Amino acid sequence: MERFGLVGLPNAGKSSLYNALTGGGALAAPYAFATKDPNIGVAKVPDSRLEALAAMSASQKTVHAAVQVVDIGGLVEGASKGEGLGNKFLANIREVDAIVFVLRAFVDTDVPGPDDPLEHLRIVELELALADLETVEARLTRVQKQARVDKSAAEEVGALERAHAALAEGLPLYRAGLSADDREMLAPHFLLTNRRVLAVVNVGENDLASIPAVEERVRAELAPPGSAHEHDVEVLGMSVQIEAEAAQLDDADRADMLEALGLGEGALYKMVRSAYHLLGLRTYFTTGDKESRAWTFRAGSKAPECAGKIHSDLQRGFIRAEVIHWDELLEIGSWNKAKDVGKIRAEGKDYEVQDGDVLEIRFNV
Repeated sequence: MERFGLVGLPNAGKSSLYNALTGGGALAAPYAFATKDPNIGVAKVPDSRLEALAAMSASQKTVHAAVQVVDIGGLVEGASKGEGLGNKFLANIREVDAIVFVLRAFVDTDVPGPDDPLEHLRIVELELALADLETVEARLTRVQKQARVDKSAAEEVGALERAHAALAEGLPLYRAGLSADDREMLAPHFLLTNRRVLAVVNVGENDLASIPAVEERVRAELAPPGSAHEHDVEVLGMSVQIEAEAAQLDDADRADMLEALGLGEGALYKMVRSAYHLLGLRTYFTTGDKESRAWTFRAGSKAPECAGKIHSDLQRGFIRAEVIHWDELLEIGSWNKAKDVGKIRAEGKDYEVQDGDVLEIRFNV
């Protein structure tokens, strides 16, 4: 299961956000390093498409997709040199697939630390870039020596040199303007800033009206409109405190509370979906009277690989996939009716599964 890590300065709201997402019991306290060891939990990926399919099929069980969430101890200025949790923090973040920055934008005199989200962003980005700089310098020295006798190493040397130039300026790789080829070349080194980023800006409970402005302020810093990395970064404002309180209610009461505050479905659901898509994850569905389920796959995966998400036998003995898009199936009303009117397509091994497809796999082992 893919995992994303919540990263930020102490007292930014990471542990409260973790608890809201996972129903976990991480200590959320107004002092630094309340979280020393990472908390790991599972967050359901809300999906109204799945709910609609389950209702259509009168399914006895509905199973949502899920991602792991890691609440990592607070980062402080100097972490790359061992300050605070230092190397322990950096080791924990290397194990996640994507990063969610939690940036504080609320004022509370009882909670120490800066309340400017751009100051939070500056410190977090600088420390991650400095940690990456150390990794790149060590690798570059080795590869430059290798390139003297192995000309095929020249491309990696070039990618490392361009990464080094950006990191030396304190610029994280996800917004350094590197080419897709360079970033792919750097991927095996697990660099902290060579990933897509979701920034959650945590505003006060009484400052909900400020969310659009504070989102725009952070987005202008992270990914100015028209920049090459505009689509690699996402910014979402919320009051983590309100979302955490709403998450403790049952579905009906939660919906009523968020509606009364003018928050619609709430930012928590949007955040999980955004993080899921930033990881390059997509969803296909299976549906029937016993169960409707969302299955996670990587964008660009072919039908046999997606079948293997259900069971390895389905991938090994794959014959074909019977496919219809979820909204077309809902409009028709049932799988059998869709089959009767010829709307179910038969797709072979080269079919690239699309987000929102409903599949039945035919196989033989």
